[in-house]
Amino acid sequence: MGNRLTQIATRTGDAGTTGLGNNQRVSKNSLRVHAMGDVDELNSQIGLLLCEEMPADVRALLVEIQHQLFNLGGELSIPGYELLKAEAVLTLDEALAAYNAQLPKLQEFILPAGSRAAALAHVCRTVARRAERQVVALGNEEAINEAPRQYLNRLSDLMFVLARVLNRMNGGDDVYWKSERLQQAGQE
Repeated sequence: MGNRLTQIATRTGDAGTTGLGNNQRVSKNSLRVHAMGDVDELNSQIGLLLCEEMPADVRALLVEIQHQLFNLGGELSIPGYELLKAEAVLTLDEALAAYNAQLPKLQEFILPAGSRAAALAHVCRTVARRAERQVVALGNEEAINEAPRQYLNRLSDLMFVLARVLNRMNGGDDVYWKSERLQQAGQE
């Protein structure tokens, strides 16, 4: 693994390259660097979400997710290395099932709105989807493990479900899309 940074302004990236964890230098515009950047952004967005009020179990889950995203980013930074384990994906599957069971079934699409915490969870969902697309693109060009792609896929689903949970935290609800189909059904 590469050396840990002891200073931030190294100036080694001034020529448009960056170092991976295996000391290989690649373009800052490479698919791998884009995927790493989107995972980093997702982790930062979750950090912002953690500034909001939320149930203790949701907070603990999000903190664990941040640690796993750091593992995922580390794995992406070292080609051929595995840091994110299949158990991390299973943890998300279990959380999805548990939180989804608490929610009413969806009757219509919902808007990414409601409480500030729910809206931030939706931002995390969309960044997770973008990170997933970048990891898929990287996987089309280079061999990567399955867990990073699966983790991001499950995480985006979980962030949707957590947004619904957070909207209900203080007696709120989802913000439903006012579709023509729904309006027509109400007129019958």
